[in-house]
Amino acid sequence: MSMLVVESSPWSENDFGIPYPTYFHPAKDADVFSWQDRMRKLERKWLFSFAGGPRPGDSKSIRGHIIDQCKKSELGKLLECQLSEQSECHSPSRVMQMFQSSLFCLQPQGDSFTRRSAFDSMLAGCIPVFFHPASAYVQYTWHLPKEYEKYSVFIPEDDIRGGNVSIEERLSQISAEEVKMTREEVISLIPRLIYADPRSKLETLRDAFDVAVEAVIDRVTRLRRDIMEGGSVEDSEEKNS
Repeated sequence: MSMLVVESSPWSENDFGIPYPTYFHPAKDADVFSWQDRMRKLERKWLFSFAGGPRPGDSKSIRGHIIDQCKKSELGKLLECQLSEQSECHSPSRVMQMFQSSLFCLQPQGDSFTRRSAFDSMLAGCIPVFFHPASAYVQYTWHLPKEYEKYSVFIPEDDIRGGNVSIEERLSQISAEEVKMTREEVISLIPRLIYADPRSKLETLRDAFDVAVEAVIDRVTRLRRDIMEGGSVEDSEEKNS
């Protein structure tokens, strides 16, 4: 059985990570193209931003360090999430507005290795900054490039935890040309990360559902061929990544 889940285990042979659903469910190709053009033209006044709350009960969490750096930086924007119903993080428009105004979006671990925010930020054309490989690089291998530096920035958790890295300084060192190329890669990935309105069908683009179904069919075909030829049936792109 092949299981499609929003967060997979790289040590499992049968479950495969697919993108978290975002707020955008286009009905036709033109909706996607229009969105991508808009994301390219937006003015992004913040160097980086973070939407999330601290994890005071988790000694391994780096969220407190990230929140502190956001508060101290004039180039960083923070949307601090609270447990109350009135938290701004519960407002899709506030979250997406911040992501659309940022060059980089910080994506530390959430309650698990990854978080929905990573896909919301890429939908906004914001370059994700990951701090743990399991947040994206060892899953979503059907939807994201294996060459992770093409669409993201990686800063090791230990560097943040030890106070060895200034996020502002690290991101400021990336040239404007490199930022432009990386952002364009993120924007080009948008069709593969969104789920189209199920009442319609995209004409030329493949959404996250199409990509996943084609990958499962291809996997089953290869497994059947291996069985017929008497070869090994082990197959785990995510484990190998």
